[in-house]
Amino acid sequence: MAERVLTGTRVRNRRLDIGLRQAHVAKAIGISGSYLNLIEHNRRRIGARLLGDLARVLEIDAKLLEDETAASVLGPVSEAAASFPGISVEDARAEELVARFPGWAALVAAQRARIIQLEARTEALSNRLAHDTQIATSLHEVISTATAIRSTASILAETPDLDADWRGRFHTNIDTDSARLAESSQALLGFLDMEMEGGGAQDASPLEQAEAIMAQNGFYLPQSETAEPATFDASADKATHAILTNWAQGAARDAAALPLAEFMQAARALAFDPARLAARFQVPLDMILRRLTHLPASADAPLMGLAVCDGAGVVTFQKPVLDFRLPRSGAACPLWPLYQAMSQPGRALRRVVRLPGAARTPFECFAVAGAVGDVAFGAEPRVVATMLVRPARTNETPDVVGPGCRVCPVNDCAARRHPSLL
Repeated sequence: MAERVLTGTRVRNRRLDIGLRQAHVAKAIGISGSYLNLIEHNRRRIGARLLGDLARVLEIDAKLLEDETAASVLGPVSEAAASFPGISVEDARAEELVARFPGWAALVAAQRARIIQLEARTEALSNRLAHDTQIATSLHEVISTATAIRSTASILAETPDLDADWRGRFHTNIDTDSARLAESSQALLGFLDMEMEGGGAQDASPLEQAEAIMAQNGFYLPQSETAEPATFDASADKATHAILTNWAQGAARDAAALPLAEFMQAARALAFDPARLAARFQVPLDMILRRLTHLPASADAPLMGLAVCDGAGVVTFQKPVLDFRLPRSGAACPLWPLYQAMSQPGRALRRVVRLPGAARTPFECFAVAGAVGDVAFGAEPRVVATMLVRPARTNETPDVVGPGCRVCPVNDCAARRHPSLL
């Protein structure tokens, strides 16, 4: 009964808040002023149709005037107040808040639900880092392999007169251990980026879920070579499926312009040089960058990753490689060529960079930005930047770029936005 009483009160308070006379509202919805007065004093029930008419005139969502809304919102609002005992609130007026300002009360309830969700995910992440045997095993493999490489390198450095045969064996060991370290590092990153067990997958955004599905397919869709529709996990939700379908259609267009057999023959002949390949096939450079990173594992191509961002700097597609991985939120280091290309549309950029730390892999980056979609007079173009990343094969001194200001240890950086947690 108390919840139903609040319905009329919410109607009256909303009318007063937007400055409408009772007679005006009654006339607009086709009832008498006296009947509306009874409603506002909670002496008459409100049918669904009448409630909808009132919501239209009062310019408010009808759900915020329903009886059920009060019960569903009042509880979370009270819980939110109880979660912060140090803040003095008027507990007795929570019901009045829900009645008078249902929209604000619903916002508080939604924020409370989001906080609970984030707290659960943080706890799950903490437990996983502390107890996941896969992460522990992978981390042990990384440390032991790095130690082996360090030991072999020390022997080579401290024994200049080492026999040529033994020197060759040690070089082979370093090469083998380096490949094993790269694989172990990639596995570790994969474990850290996997979705949480239980409800974790539900917390992931559609973009994260789409990237996880692409990773399971090795970022390669065989159907793109034959223009057949790509099929994905049936459990993917509608938004995730839409993202995957869009990516698949883009891969099919690239494959149609650059047939696999012809493209791979040219790529090997031109040492997988993106600029020379773009000139060879007379296609945009960003198409070459995408095509190089969407090749089958059997193509025996160099290890390559990809990142695509929109005009806001948000990463809309990413294929990680080794220790290269950008935040999706647009909080990455602005020194990455991907973001520098965004400020210079049409200009091709190439740089060798590495993340902070002496043992970090140097990456050769190729980036370009340009307008996509239809062009129309009076309409702003939609600009997208694309960057290919692969382990550097040159002796160039790499520039240092950070993962993001919050976890970057580089001091005196002119591009820093806020202090590092480190």
